[in-house]
Amino acid sequence: MTTEPLPNGITPESLTMALRCAGALTDGRVASVSVKRAWPTILSRIVRLGLAYEGDAADAPASVIVKTGLPERMSKDWSGGRKEIAFYRDVAAATRPGVLPRCFEAEWDEKTYHWRLVLEDLGDSHRIATQWPLPPRWEDCQTILRAWARFHAHWWDDVRLGSSIGRWGDAAAIDQFLRRLGEKVSAFADRMGDRLPSERKRLYERLVDQAPRLLDRFDSRRNVTIAHGDAHVWNCFLPKDGGADVRLFDWDNWRLGIASEDLAYMMAVHWYPDRRQALETRLLDAYFAELAAQGVSGYGRRALADDYRFSVLWSVTTPVWQAEGGIPPVIWWNNYERIWLAFDDLDCRELLG
Repeated sequence: MTTEPLPNGITPESLTMALRCAGALTDGRVASVSVKRAWPTILSRIVRLGLAYEGDAADAPASVIVKTGLPERMSKDWSGGRKEIAFYRDVAAATRPGVLPRCFEAEWDEKTYHWRLVLEDLGDSHRIATQWPLPPRWEDCQTILRAWARFHAHWWDDVRLGSSIGRWGDAAAIDQFLRRLGEKVSAFADRMGDRLPSERKRLYERLVDQAPRLLDRFDSRRNVTIAHGDAHVWNCFLPKDGGADVRLFDWDNWRLGIASEDLAYMMAVHWYPDRRQALETRLLDAYFAELAAQGVSGYGRRALADDYRFSVLWSVTTPVWQAEGGIPPVIWWNNYERIWLAFDDLDCRELLG
């Protein structure tokens, strides 16, 4: 227990209502709430709450996780909280059970930009694969990639994408993205100064120039799904019993896209060459096999390889967005160096024409 106050808006009464609405509590009620632990992340605050009940609450959770925004990010300029609320309201509710943490409440205040998630507490049953920044062992990597394949397959070419689930960018949105990309790349070059080699600077400029053509990959709306957008291995809960009950979390950057965006982010952005080269192809094979097992058809192993290379190309912008978004250099600088090594290994220059 700690002396940490309860998150704003959290009371025994509010949790009783949330759990009842989610079907996790029937006749009983939450009698008291205590803070077991609280900690900040780079973009949010996490609080683990212990719950005590009165009445029939045999199947109700003994604890829950509350995720809220950091005060300094409570503004219209940061959309992560709003996006994660939308994910749990719209996407998670339509995703098969056992892939995501269960959500009991998702609240967003349009006036104050305050938001709150009340989620299933998996701390006793699950674990994170490694302590950041260590990459996982082969077995855990394979388990994580197969979990991503199951999630991606669930939404693969789903007719709801772009209608009731997410939005595809129209011409105006694409123009805005291209303008922002050019501005962010220019600001990143200024930030880096002589730490950005002239060859890499030219390649960034070439990417901005070729971006309209490269975005053609999305025009057909084929072989697309929901991408997590921050799919490093520390955003996956692995079951402590060694089973396949992997839960994928931290959805504040989700979007409609191609599955290989998440694979490139996990491996090319976060792993140094020796580790990546040893596992990359084998893990793509395992991922593809699981996609096929989940019923995805008309998408070959070569298409996955091409998409992965395409995603590695675009991932050189990841440290740009991270640096300009206030992510600490200890994260984006290492991502910058690793992704350019992967860019060279996969000869992504060729894709720029």
